[in-house]
Amino acid sequence: MTESWLFTSESVSDGHPDKLADRISDSVLDRCLQLDRNAKVACETLLTEGLVVLAGEFRLDGEDGLRTLRDALDEVVRELLRDTGYDAGFPGIDPETCEVLIRIHGQSVQIAKGIERERGVLGAGDQGLMFGYACDETPERMPLPIQLAHRLMQRQHDLRRLPEFAWLRPDAKSQVSVRYTDGRPTAVETVVLSTQLQGTITDADVERETIRHLIEPVIPPALRAPEIRYLVNPAGRFEIGGPQGDTGLTGRKIIVDTYGASCPHGGGAFSGKDPTKVDRSAAYAARWLAKHLVAAGAARRCTVQLAYAIGRPDPVSIRVDGHGTGLVAGSRMEQAVRDVFDLTPAGIIRDLDLRRPIYAATAAFGHFGREHPDFTWEQTPRIDALRHALGL
Repeated sequence: MTESWLFTSESVSDGHPDKLADRISDSVLDRCLQLDRNAKVACETLLTEGLVVLAGEFRLDGEDGLRTLRDALDEVVRELLRDTGYDAGFPGIDPETCEVLIRIHGQSVQIAKGIERERGVLGAGDQGLMFGYACDETPERMPLPIQLAHRLMQRQHDLRRLPEFAWLRPDAKSQVSVRYTDGRPTAVETVVLSTQLQGTITDADVERETIRHLIEPVIPPALRAPEIRYLVNPAGRFEIGGPQGDTGLTGRKIIVDTYGASCPHGGGAFSGKDPTKVDRSAAYAARWLAKHLVAAGAARRCTVQLAYAIGRPDPVSIRVDGHGTGLVAGSRMEQAVRDVFDLTPAGIIRDLDLRRPIYAATAAFGHFGREHPDFTWEQTPRIDALRHALGL
């Protein structure tokens, strides 16, 4: 009997207020890692009309570490706003005149002691559970709905930098509904695209130009359902956007950041956290494991769960689920990843080279499924070792 269902995922643009908050937090993290590669960072950002608030806990080497950082943060915020397209005079968040409020302090000495244990052992920066996922639906081994949703937002980003698309503004959202038949994606049935506007362009022209130049170049003709629906700005005229239209906050787009709800989520956000925080580093490691397992042919679809206790180096649990598509049992895959990968925080940081200032680039268009040279968790150098451990 044939089974059929719809699955939907969404993405947001780099200028969406929540993504702005994520990107500011990760830009702050990158600045910290430039000052001290062992910096401990937990940075939160809030944006609203005319105001950016930075808060968090930091530890940098040297007596003047925090003072040096504090002096740099105002310009980090303003430069990111300018780079995103929120230029001088922009309604709601003018980077030249908005207020930047900074409230940062040192990391808890008790947390620091728990993380950096005796004999140089690095413990997890917090307790928590993390999920990684991979499948064979796309070349990037990501679910098709979230990949298409991200590509739509990347396309919007590229178009609004062209003079003929000056009517596009930075705030935007996408949503893609895909028909699955017997577990395989077969057709895109609905695309929702909301994009902030400026100027006198008519709603009819917005719809026509968005479909022609933004949506259709992303959705392959072979994947379009016969009665595909394009819903462009379905609520009507969209001119009031960004922090003027909605408050932005770090960590509010965790499903956008990961797999578009195609697998469970542990609940931890990524942005603004240095790699000793396993919310981030172990989530990257779990993706690395899942992608290796699918690339090695162990399963067509794979979810990996890792869990940690604060201050302890080894994961308290590892779970691998092949969702009925595996060539070997889940328990065997679990043992194989234990044999091939070091899943302590120190091992993850070392093997994925996570003490670099690479994080601002992760904070828009998804942390996974992007062939970026700095995204080491997307590389699969241990396929042969994993196949050997699995007996494949």
